[in-house]
Amino acid sequence: MWAEPAWAQDGLGLEEALQTAASGEDGAAASASVRLVLALTALALLPGLLLAMTPFTRFIIVFSLLRQALGLQQSPPNQVLIGLSLALTLLVMQPTVTTVWEDAAQPYMAGDMATEEAYDKAIVPLRSFMLHNVQRQDLATAMRLAKMERPQSVVDIPTPVVITGFVLSELRIAFTVAVKVYLPFLVVDLVVASVLLGMGMMMLPPVVVSLPFKLLVFVLMDGWGLLVTGMVAGIQ
Repeated sequence: MWAEPAWAQDGLGLEEALQTAASGEDGAAASASVRLVLALTALALLPGLLLAMTPFTRFIIVFSLLRQALGLQQSPPNQVLIGLSLALTLLVMQPTVTTVWEDAAQPYMAGDMATEEAYDKAIVPLRSFMLHNVQRQDLATAMRLAKMERPQSVVDIPTPVVITGFVLSELRIAFTVAVKVYLPFLVVDLVVASVLLGMGMMMLPPVVVSLPFKLLVFVLMDGWGLLVTGMVAGIQ
């Protein structure tokens, strides 16, 4: 015969046994396990949150298009551009991340705060950051996509709508900055191509000749410093 479970041998019902297991030290251990699982889940979702709720999208798109404007294929490599974008994102988001850690993550990991309360505490500074940096027209587009009525205030806008508007706004800003960066190098390419055509050197690719001039212009004008300073200064 099969041995009966301990809770059945003691004459306890299944519901009473579960309540007993969830109380005392067993309950604390279970709560710690749940917090650990949720923390690991949050880490798994971190790349998506990094793209959707931070200026990382703006930085990486501008740097990638800058590399194309200079005519460089693999320099700087993708790892360098991603690392620089991540560093700038952490620099810009440092006050927000500090607030989330102190008000929500740290108390939750210590067991002093429930999951829903921790989420409410964490989402407030993130929403504030996104609402300060989203453009009105992109937020309106997100609201139309959600088919929602005009809210009384920004507090009434759901978080998914705010995230959608923020991503659209970051894409708009990134391509606007990229166009401004691209145009000077396009002018250099056109001038070099016209000179080579006038000299009858049609077999020589203009990109080969214009690349040193574009790099020289970019270095002399402190292109990296101006570009990074301009993008960071535009974030509130």
